[in-house]
Amino acid sequence: MNTNVDNNQSTEKVAMVGTPCQIMAASLMDDYSNELGESAIDIKIGLFCMENFSYSYLKELLKKYDMDLKDVVECRVEKGRMWFYLTENRLFDISLDEAKSCMRKSCQICMDFTSEGSDISVGSVGSPEGWSTVIVRSEKGMELLEKAEAAKYIKTKAISESGIKLMERLALKKKKENVAEIKKREDMARPVLYWRTMPQNEYLEEISASQFADLKGDVIDIGACVLCGACLLTCPENIVEINDRKPQIKGTCPEGCNACYMACPRTYVPDTISNRDTEKSPFGDYVKIVSAQASMFQGQDGGVATALLSYAVTSKMVDEALVVDKSTSEPWKPEAKLTGNVEEIVKASGTKYSACPIFKPLKELESK
Repeated sequence: MNTNVDNNQSTEKVAMVGTPCQIMAASLMDDYSNELGESAIDIKIGLFCMENFSYSYLKELLKKYDMDLKDVVECRVEKGRMWFYLTENRLFDISLDEAKSCMRKSCQICMDFTSEGSDISVGSVGSPEGWSTVIVRSEKGMELLEKAEAAKYIKTKAISESGIKLMERLALKKKKENVAEIKKREDMARPVLYWRTMPQNEYLEEISASQFADLKGDVIDIGACVLCGACLLTCPENIVEINDRKPQIKGTCPEGCNACYMACPRTYVPDTISNRDTEKSPFGDYVKIVSAQASMFQGQDGGVATALLSYAVTSKMVDEALVVDKSTSEPWKPEAKLTGNVEEIVKASGTKYSACPIFKPLKELESK
């Protein structure tokens, strides 16, 4: 068990918006703060997510069409196609089937469509164009929704029964297909550890001696890494690095430290975080589901995630927001940022279809 954690970390509160795997990592860090150190994440806004794409693979794919990802200003997946909005008002698209050749391998074993571990989930599926579907999952999520609506950051309405059924179909479709992929990998002796859920006491015993070398063999080398950066954030020795590729270690793990392995959402997971029942449940536990719109914010799906983050920061529910913006040098490449500036939150709005180490900026916050 890790005994080298400094629990005197920043008391700053942060709201994050992230994909299901990133939300799972945040939940692990929250539940195991005694072992991993106090987490700055106070509000988790989860996104609906079917899959994510490798920036490197997409870059190679577009070369076939003499296209350069550096010219991509925005990317969207709609109506069975992947649309690339380019500089000089150009538009290019490919079929989603072709784009899926660039899907990250870790996405093929994900059993979560609606970010079931979040305080509040946001996505476009199930609501009319220009609106978002919002799934409230906790008291904190309900407080954020109600206060943001009272302050006129958003407005809500009942979601249709047909919208709920569409969400159910897509969520269960993802789970069915990915269970088949999990079984296929297991049959080939490539373990999918996070699907081997276990009681908390067994989980703690199972991972007690696991260090970065085990993380590398069990997750990173077999294509299960989600590139979230939880290993980097929780490493008390600051020897884990993530640059443009997979996590690497520059040093030696001290005896008894298993922080990186515990924080990873693709190693073993206790059944308090996730369990096999999720295979049959489309959305996980929730309090209510509504459609929402944020007329003052221009987002891809109603601007609701941006509005909720902006309200949380403006109202001082949190001090800063953890968002994914675009790189200044490579416009479409995603880049995580920690900010208390609403203008920067709005600038970072819009879906990013490629992964980046979202928790990396929190390491900088911790070091201050």
